[in-house]
Amino acid sequence: MRSRDGDHSFTFSISSIILFALLFSSALFADEYLISYRYSVKDAALYNETLFISKAMKKCKGKPSNFLILDPQKSDNLKDILLANKEEFSDFLYKIGLNIDHQEKTSNSVNHSTTVLTLKTTCFKVDFNDNSVKIAPLK
Repeated sequence: MRSRDGDHSFTFSISSIILFALLFSSALFADEYLISYRYSVKDAALYNETLFISKAMKKCKGKPSNFLILDPQKSDNLKDILLANKEEFSDFLYKIGLNIDHQEKTSNSVNHSTTVLTLKTTCFKVDFNDNSVKIAPLK
């Protein structure tokens, strides 16, 4: 639309700024979650698996590093999405780093072992889209 003085670039620039903000708002306003994970194996059998997820109450410091893109499986709940894509998420955790604690005992010629894999509480930036969920740890 042209104004009285013939200048129409101002209205065009406002509409382009709004369009730009709408297109990239999902990347700018991604939610941050604190995630911790613990996987315990005792005598070669899964003993316990725990996944804790909490929405961050304060803004986390750091920049997103490696990311994982998952299928949301028609859910908006992050825990349900991670459990539905369990293998992909656990492989991703191995890549970003897990603490490993392994203990082995032998008594009366019987071997007992315990292995615990732990992801310390880490802040993740999570971006929900219509057909994907992008998860990136902040470092």
